[in-house]
Amino acid sequence: MIHVWPLYQYTMVDETTKDVVSQDSTTQSSPSQGRSVDVVDGRLFKPLVVLSAPIVLAEGLDMVYFLVDLYWIGHLGTDAIAAMSYAWPVIYLGMSVGFGIVTAGTVLVAQYKGTGRFRAIPSAAGGTISFVTILSAVLAIAGYALTPWLLTLVGALPETAPHTLAVQYARITFLGLVPTFWFFVFNALSRGWGDTRTPLKLMAVSTTINVVIDPFLIHGFSANPLFEWAGLSALETSLYAQTGFAGYGIEGAAVATVLSRSVAAALGLYILFSGRLGFEITPSSLRLRRSTVTQIVKIGSPTVVEMTVRAGGVAVLTAIIAIEGAAAVAAYGISEYLVGILFVISLGLARGVEAVVGQNLGAGQLARAKRAVYLSGGIAVALFTCIVAGAYPFAESIVGVFLAVEGGDVAADAVVQGGAAFIRVVGPALIFFAVFQVILGAFRGSGNTKLAMMMASLELLVFRIPLSYAALVWLEAGVTGVWYSIAFSYVIASVVAAVWFFRGAWIIPSVLSKQDQ
Repeated sequence: MIHVWPLYQYTMVDETTKDVVSQDSTTQSSPSQGRSVDVVDGRLFKPLVVLSAPIVLAEGLDMVYFLVDLYWIGHLGTDAIAAMSYAWPVIYLGMSVGFGIVTAGTVLVAQYKGTGRFRAIPSAAGGTISFVTILSAVLAIAGYALTPWLLTLVGALPETAPHTLAVQYARITFLGLVPTFWFFVFNALSRGWGDTRTPLKLMAVSTTINVVIDPFLIHGFSANPLFEWAGLSALETSLYAQTGFAGYGIEGAAVATVLSRSVAAALGLYILFSGRLGFEITPSSLRLRRSTVTQIVKIGSPTVVEMTVRAGGVAVLTAIIAIEGAAAVAAYGISEYLVGILFVISLGLARGVEAVVGQNLGAGQLARAKRAVYLSGGIAVALFTCIVAGAYPFAESIVGVFLAVEGGDVAADAVVQGGAAFIRVVGPALIFFAVFQVILGAFRGSGNTKLAMMMASLELLVFRIPLSYAALVWLEAGVTGVWYSIAFSYVIASVVAAVWFFRGAWIIPSVLSKQDQ
């Protein structure tokens, strides 16, 4: 099937001659029209939904990785749950760099496409891949070496079961950081191009693989709940007798995640290098050029700082909660995984806004870019209100799903009660947090990643962490006081961001350098 470039004309001003240059984007053909969503012409609501929905679904599938791990690890006992809760802030600290730097790929591709400079896209995309590959290799080595020490910083006591298990899980995850970052960059480049359906398909494949192999790599053929549910205990006994395989425990969850992400990364790279996305990356495109690196660092660094500060803040908050003991940390860990479902929805909407705002600002359509933010914010409020209202009455049951086995030193009842209180207190505030994420997506889409970084840092460093510490240590309000502090930080941060958005001070000129004009 033959496709063509999006059908629109645009004009731009040459910065050297100040002449208006008319460009026709229909002069080239591409196999991507069926994937790329045109968001600069026509009605906006449907294209915005079509663009954002696959991102939300893809991010939701990404969260399935962790929920599946959490569920099967829950059958290993509460010590394993506590280990996951300690390990995640450390892993997130490493991954946050990748989350941030790939934003440069989204912005560059979106704005190059919005202004019709298609020939510059392969170089920007290839440079992003090379830069991310080097960065991920360095982070993998550093993360593996520093994991035991980093876990002590978030409150895990050395030589305890949760610390030992957390080291095992985190180290394997760090070893798989390179293919994980490859998939991140594929998603980012696809979003910038306007194709959110292909990443969704790859994420579905990857998640399916993870769901299938997770219980076997964790539990093997010994005491595997899957065989019991299926009424195949005799088969399990036979397989264990033949293989002696009892699973890898918590390490198996990490192996399953790395393997399934690697499959998605390989497929994503194949699509990029085959030109099936809409632009073709060649080996020469991978050469790191100074101008490309400068753009990547300029655009991506503020978001890297933002994400790293956020990850560091999560680690600090985990350490604060650890003052109350491992049960409080386990409750926070489960709650954060559940909240993560809603977070990825808001993040998906925000990333859709990034692409829409980037392309429309590139095409000189400011009013349309703003309207996209309003629509996405409205969708976020409606979705989150329904989800929170539905989950509210079943808080204990939801948390209890992940505590199938009570073995270990951590009290299961305390974990359930703490997690349920989190859902009831923080849940309503997540509606505000969703709007906050959408507005940050608008800031990033305009290229104003520094402002997004400042807002995210404000929420975490000025509101959430200090208030949580004060509630727990000074006011002696217990872990419930921390939950109220988190809720308040979401509300006040969304108000501050909304005020800034309506002032219009977030809009800056195109981040593309003048020599590219």
